[in-house]
Amino acid sequence: MLNDSKKISKESKSSFYYAFNLLPADKRDAMNDIYAFCRYTDDIVDNGNESDELKYEKLRKWRVELERAITFQSNLPLLNKVSKSIQKYNIPLEPFYELIRGMEMDLQHKRYFTFNDLQTYCYRVASTVGLMCIEIFGYKHPSIKNYAVNLGMALQLTNILRDVKTDAANGRIYLPKEDMDRFNYTEQELINNVYNNNFVLLMRYEASKARKYFEEADKNLRFDDKPAMFAARAMQHIYCRLLAKLETENFNVFDKNIKVSKIDKTFLALGVWAKYKLVY
Repeated sequence: MLNDSKKISKESKSSFYYAFNLLPADKRDAMNDIYAFCRYTDDIVDNGNESDELKYEKLRKWRVELERAITFQSNLPLLNKVSKSIQKYNIPLEPFYELIRGMEMDLQHKRYFTFNDLQTYCYRVASTVGLMCIEIFGYKHPSIKNYAVNLGMALQLTNILRDVKTDAANGRIYLPKEDMDRFNYTEQELINNVYNNNFVLLMRYEASKARKYFEEADKNLRFDDKPAMFAARAMQHIYCRLLAKLETENFNVFDKNIKVSKIDKTFLALGVWAKYKLVY
């Protein structure tokens, strides 16, 4: 699994794959390496057949191998490839370590009591990825870092809304308890898949936060950086479509599999690429 980053990205069929497949070959290869790193880091925590203690140990070893890879001495070929991309595109190391800390949070916290707590988690597991990617895309204005951070927050919050049923079944509730209390919707109701007006109001409230992050991202994207960011913009369009579908279905994630189809992902990505290709 850790030898072929292109295969990992292609087989995932994630929004990431559809958005970044239209990049020039050298940047696409680097993005495949970044995606494989992020995917494997996430998979360490998501393995339901292992104890949290073993997952902690695997994350520790993963961090050690990443440190070794900085001088191309890792025992894992993927991390040595990631290191080449880090050096080629001058990607800061901190987002990689922050991502690992985010995965550790999944082992430490099964519940989030405040939205501030959740923000830290979203930054570590999503905004960090954006901060890695923008260095590969290239940019002219430092405000693009705020674009990456806010877009990552928006994407992760949208993921949380889509996956509340699955996450609850796995013992994780990301919806902040202070917000659940505000709308009089309990953790037990979520675990039991209770779909009622309180749940809908709660989800609308959380969706409004995601939309604000999308809007804040746009405010930090300067016009002459848009062509280089077309892949990130494709991700943004795909997730905005997903958020709109959730809203249209009144957030009935318990009975419906709400998602953006592969065809829609492809056309959304192609549309953004076509818009900017003449100036990219």
